[in-house]
Amino acid sequence: MNDFKCTRIFAIYLMATLAASALTEEEFYTPSKDLDGLHKKGEVIAGLPNVLLIGDSISIGYTLPVMDSLKGMANVQRPGNCGNTTSGLKKINGWLGDTKWDVIHFNFGLHDLCYRHPDSKEQGHRDKVNGKVSVPLGKYKRNLEALVQRMEQTGATLIWASTTPIPEGEAGRIPGDELKYNAAAEEIMKQHGIAIDDLYAVAVQFAPSLCEGPGNVHFSKKGSALLGAQVTASITSALKGLSEKKTP
Repeated sequence: MNDFKCTRIFAIYLMATLAASALTEEEFYTPSKDLDGLHKKGEVIAGLPNVLLIGDSISIGYTLPVMDSLKGMANVQRPGNCGNTTSGLKKINGWLGDTKWDVIHFNFGLHDLCYRHPDSKEQGHRDKVNGKVSVPLGKYKRNLEALVQRMEQTGATLIWASTTPIPEGEAGRIPGDELKYNAAAEEIMKQHGIAIDDLYAVAVQFAPSLCEGPGNVHFSKKGSALLGAQVTASITSALKGLSEKKTP
């Protein structure tokens, strides 16, 4: 499929999505301990490959460890908290900008499967009892397919990060839903030949001390650093593959 056709498909799908339901900006929460990862801009050195991290607050937590580990090897950048796939469709062109990306490591999931209700007093109006799921599974698949097609147009090597576990007691998320959304994402990635960085498999083995607390999807600094090490390894492998392709 040529770039023009992909662009046209993406534009048509985006317009249909926006017309079907008015977009409302949810509060995509980032823990205070991770705010440095949200605001820090990685150093850009001419001649180094460019790496883009796309994801929610889980990715923000591992942004600084990845930047530090790849310092001098790659220019690592990220937008803000990328939220769910509906927000992604609205903002993806701005995130990609005019940079020539070599690797894009991305995830959407925890905000898509979150149930919210306007009357809930929980942070982000989370409510898995009375609320409505933010992005139903079928729409999630359609959104993610459109996002993948758009990112493929950049020519970057894409890496999908699986969504990390939902603990028991989470106010707006049902444990096990991440497995359904991961399975849907995996199907899309296999169809497109996109590598999968299985962060779920890493995080599901974490001791409670590596998590932010009971019922919390976030991780401690050490937990985020361990995820960062996994992400760094995946990106390093992709960069090595690109380097080998360039070697005559």
